[in-house]
Amino acid sequence: MTRSRLLLTFLLSLASSTVIADERYKVVRPVIIESGIAGQWMMQLGGPVRGQVVRRVEQGQPLRMVQPRRLQRQIAVEPQAQVQQAAYRPERPALNAIEPQFLPQTVAYETEHKPGTIIIDTNNRFLYLVMGDGQARRYGVGVGKPGFEWAGEHKITRKAEWPEWHPPKEMIQREAAKGHYLPARMDGGEANPLGARAMYLGSTLYRIHGTNAPWTIGYAVSSGCIRMRNEDVVDLYERVKVGTRVIVL
Repeated sequence: MTRSRLLLTFLLSLASSTVIADERYKVVRPVIIESGIAGQWMMQLGGPVRGQVVRRVEQGQPLRMVQPRRLQRQIAVEPQAQVQQAAYRPERPALNAIEPQFLPQTVAYETEHKPGTIIIDTNNRFLYLVMGDGQARRYGVGVGKPGFEWAGEHKITRKAEWPEWHPPKEMIQREAAKGHYLPARMDGGEANPLGARAMYLGSTLYRIHGTNAPWTIGYAVSSGCIRMRNEDVVDLYERVKVGTRVIVL
């Protein structure tokens, strides 16, 4: 083989190798992730990133990490929110929230009063129905707020189921001065402040009654009436009759 032919062969071989090398770096190979670690790795990625990784691996495309959309939203500057001023109002407890001691229960109770007598301990927020044999059925109650406390003795003169409510004129005027406008009359029902039952005391405006606000049991919140949970006042209502003696301490 002549020297010129050898040189030509060498040059062709070199050119072929260069072409192969160039083609090698022109092709982007897919990233292959071993099955043993792929799941754990991709589970750590956010939704948008994870979706792109899966699609690119399946399609044999090169990977390119991008910022998750949720991070993009956090980085974006949000306009200043408008704050509406509002009067403070304590958070209302759950509708059925009541301390255990105010649930109906039979307790030891020594008294000289006859069975069937109702005794209301306003300081401790308890109503006792005397049963005899040194026992009484005890209920939790709500009582008169400061300035509306009272003590005395009356008899139940009337009983009513789901009673209508006729707010006294004094209450209507008092609440109107606070910006609260009461109706002259309200039909009986779950929204009625007198609740499911009412037992009227003597010729007064006071009653033992249910409530539409059971979370107030155990507190001094009323205008002088004795309020009970609806289920409790129904229970007491069935146990007493017109003429029952009521002693408020």
